[in-house]
Amino acid sequence: MFDLLIRGARVIDGTGRPRFSSDIGINKGRIDTVGAVPADTPSSRTIDATGLIASPGFIDIHTHADIALMARPAHLP
Repeated sequence: MFDLLIRGARVIDGTGRPRFSSDIGINKGRIDTVGAVPADTPSSRTIDATGLIASPGFIDIHTHADIALMARPAHLP
């Protein structure tokens, strides 16, 4: 049983290998499975991601820390 099951996503995993089709199972807010999940596996919520791209495990490190480079030019190469 998954809290969330994402079916049929094209996965880009950040390793440099080509994208691949996969299911992604999530429990308690954490990725539990990346791979084929049997069709009869229950889940609280299922998303059909056919034709969509997923990047499981990536962390969004969006920040505006680059302003420090403009404020202190000595840090520039």
